[in-house]
Amino acid sequence: MVSKRFLAAGLATAAIGFAAVGSAEADTPAPRRGHVEVLELKVQNDQYEALDLGPAGPGLGDMDVYSGTATVDGRSVGRGGGSCQVVSIRGGKTTTQCVITMEVEGGSLTMQSLWTKGDTAPLDMAITGGTGAYGTARGTVRFWDIGTANERARAEILR
Repeated sequence: MVSKRFLAAGLATAAIGFAAVGSAEADTPAPRRGHVEVLELKVQNDQYEALDLGPAGPGLGDMDVYSGTATVDGRSVGRGGGSCQVVSIRGGKTTTQCVITMEVEGGSLTMQSLWTKGDTAPLDMAITGGTGAYGTARGTVRFWDIGTANERARAEILR
């Protein structure tokens, strides 16, 4: 239960921060179209709730709901949240679909992916869109060390 808690919270938190870093530098010129913006972030978890929505124990539809912040050089650069919902349980493997929205000064970003609980490999989430300065955003956010004090994310945002 503890690893589920930290994973979900970490996903939301990291995602939130990467968008904020880009908007935190609002005084710089907007990147040219087709440019890839790379952001490196540290993740800080904040709120988390596991919802067991069916019979007791793991089941389809169960959810983890979370929020958090991301930092760069110790300063907060964004906030956001999301959820991971169980979509498959097979052979002891629980797969969730995770959706995250992050809010930053210049707009917001959305992302999603499937994740198998307990997987220790880096997690890649697709940037599916955004608003404001990120209205045409696409790309990938990779998370490492999810649910630990060393959690971090690298966003590659194509605008």
